Amino acid sequence: MFESLPLLPNDPILNLIAAFQQDSHQQKVDLGVGVYKDETGNAPILPSVKQAEKEYLSQQNTKTYTGIAGDLDFNHCIQQLLFGPALGAPDNNRLKTIQTPGSSGGLFVAFHLIARSNPNATVWVSQPTWDNHYAIIEGTGLKTATYPYYRMSEPAIDFEQMMETLATKPQSGDVILLHGCCHNPSGADLSEQQWRELTQLVLEKNLVPVIDQAYQGFALSLDSDAFGIRHMAEHLPELIVSASCSKNFTVYKERTGCVSVLSQNNKQSGAVLSQLLAIARSCYSLPPANGAAIVKTILMSKTKTAQWTAEVEAMRLRILTMRQQLTEQLQRLNPSVDYHYMLNQHGMFSFLPLSKEQITQLREQHSVYLVGSGRISFTGLTPSNINYAANAIAEVSKGA
Repeated sequence: MFESLPLLPNDPILNLIAAFQQDSHQQKVDLGVGVYKDETGNAPILPSVKQAEKEYLSQQNTKTYTGIAGDLDFNHCIQQLLFGPALGAPDNNRLKTIQTPGSSGGLFVAFHLIARSNPNATVWVSQPTWDNHYAIIEGTGLKTATYPYYRMSEPAIDFEQMMETLATKPQSGDVILLHGCCHNPSGADLSEQQWRELTQLVLEKNLVPVIDQAYQGFALSLDSDAFGIRHMAEHLPELIVSASCSKNFTVYKERTGCVSVLSQNNKQSGAVLSQLLAIARSCYSLPPANGAAIVKTILMSKTKTAQWTAEVEAMRLRILTMRQQLTEQLQRLNPSVDYHYMLNQHGMFSFLPLSKEQITQLREQHSVYLVGSGRISFTGLTPSNINYAANAIAEVSKGA
């Protein structure tokens, strides 16, 4: 049965992790993996999360299943975090949310819903985007195409070309995949005005947006980072949002996320919910409970929410500080390259202007690890390693 199966290549990120772990260099630096790390290089559990989990576990009296939709209180809380108190209110009958195993699970459910609704739809994906988007979409049988987003040579969002492509190429009913904030891998985000213009185009072209929201709170603020979602929800008849709690709640291995679908009316919303539940049932059946319980315990308490909000802001500022310091150091060490573009970007990632050969040099000669595209994760930088990393990057850059 299995003799005809080809051996697939390993995931490049997992390969990078393995290589880093095996490296014995005392100053090795991991700038590849997109996990938040504190100033000591540790991936921490937030104090608010520890406290909420302790409270939840002390009150837990059963390990029985949740429903297919997951924890309903979690769904209501996360819906309001994404859409705001008014649009995200539980009595908004056009909006339905179910808990999923992370945002990847949410995207899986979302694209299977689209495949059931319009199997002929093309999903338009930003160039570049998170690599796993393709695997998730194509696993449903849907076609993909790309729209221009980030111009490496500038480097900046090519909004004019993006809008021109979306105005002429997609057909009515096609899907456009967007990043809510902290674009992965470029770090380049749409401005509020660009979100407004894009929303108008989507409405005119009758496209269906799917927004992947994985880093809310890491760009500007929890509310500002949801601007695109809230503006589109206010002005469009249909919208899908998949969200992750992994980063801003640091509950990575709990696999906590959701998918929310805004429909044109109550009747369609009921049909959508029934399909979401059927898709979930056929795949993972029921979502994991622990992460959702932690998140809802925080969001259902004003005091705990205030503490968590402050912790998210502290994470955001640490990432921003590393972004600023690396930019300043690289600019000083290698003034022939303009690195200031990184200061206009947000979140954990940006691209460094390095060739594949220079990236290999960084790894082999300096034990500084980043993915082959040149994407850098600022969370791998700390006060103790940033000088070493900056000097290594500048050295290989000058050697071009």
